[in-house]
Amino acid sequence: MKLQKSHFVFTPKQQNGIFLLVILILLAMLGMYYVHHFPEEEEFSEAQKQELIRVEKFLDSVKLEKQKPKKDTIYPFNPNYINDFKGYRLGMNLEEIKRLKDFRADGKWVNSIKEFQEVTKVSDSLLNKISPSFKFPEWVQKRNSVKKKKRTSIATYTSSTKKKDLNTATKEDLEEIYGIGDKLSQRIINYRLKIGGFVDNIQLKDIYGLPDETEQNILNEFSVINPKPVKKISINEASVIELSEMIYFDYELAREIVEYRKLHEKISSFEELAKIESFPAYKIDRIKLYLTLN
Repeated sequence: MKLQKSHFVFTPKQQNGIFLLVILILLAMLGMYYVHHFPEEEEFSEAQKQELIRVEKFLDSVKLEKQKPKKDTIYPFNPNYINDFKGYRLGMNLEEIKRLKDFRADGKWVNSIKEFQEVTKVSDSLLNKISPSFKFPEWVQKRNSVKKKKRTSIATYTSSTKKKDLNTATKEDLEEIYGIGDKLSQRIINYRLKIGGFVDNIQLKDIYGLPDETEQNILNEFSVINPKPVKKISINEASVIELSEMIYFDYELAREIVEYRKLHEKISSFEELAKIESFPAYKIDRIKLYLTLN
């Protein structure tokens, strides 16, 4: 007799399918429960809201700052090297730039704010705007400072009593000056003997260890009244040996000067010598006492 198969008997595959279906139904129910019963986000506290407002304002201010047009900043520069583009950026017109370039083409150098205006003929307003950024070489600044002191000294000499000759001052005479002791007075005498006599007051700058204040004290009482006679030699004609015999040059520097002269055919100004690396540019005022460009 053949038995009838029950409707509730499932094959292993059907059982696995039913089991998977039950799991999916449970997961769906859990998901719906989670969505409906998930706790709402807590609202920000008042302090947090204020902090967010401050951050937003700060970000807005940064954006506005970036949108502002930047002011032109003029960095320190040597006015001798102004080109067409730089001059245009500074506010100079074509004629003013051309005057400067023509001046430099002759091998000359602008060494002061006043000289820059004399050469370029820029207006006072433009000069006042750009001149604070002028940066001249250190030796030029020292030279200008020396010139200023020299002018002041000349005015002082005129109004004071007659001074003694620095070339005949004795060691004892010098020691009477405030700030001059035994060693410093002897050093001045020795240097005077070495160079054969002072040619100009400015040569006191060559005395090692002589402070500016003490130098001025000396010049209040002494001056080079009878300077040593000097036969200047031409820097464009002198040989290496002749230049090396100068008190400010040694053989190596004299050789470099002659080589530079040959390379450029001629030395047009004393300031041009500053291009030689070992040249003592800060002594250029003293060097001029013994040389000529002719």
